[in-house]
Amino acid sequence: MHFSKSAITNTDDLPLVLTVSDVSKILGIGKNTAYDFIRSGAIKSVRVGRQIRVPKSAFLEFLS
Repeated sequence: MHFSKSAITNTDDLPLVLTVSDVSKILGIGKNTAYDFIRSGAIKSVRVGRQIRVPKSAFLEFLS
């Protein structure tokens, strides 16, 4: 899914699971910074094989 900052006006528009790339685009930060947030535990994530996914609920918790 492709996101831009203006594309997300309602959190209901977000998918149930976000990629690190999605998170970085929505927040307007670099992917390395998004990975730093995940590594520090600020954004909770789930590893699926070698991929990292961020549940929508965890992302919304981070925003609040």
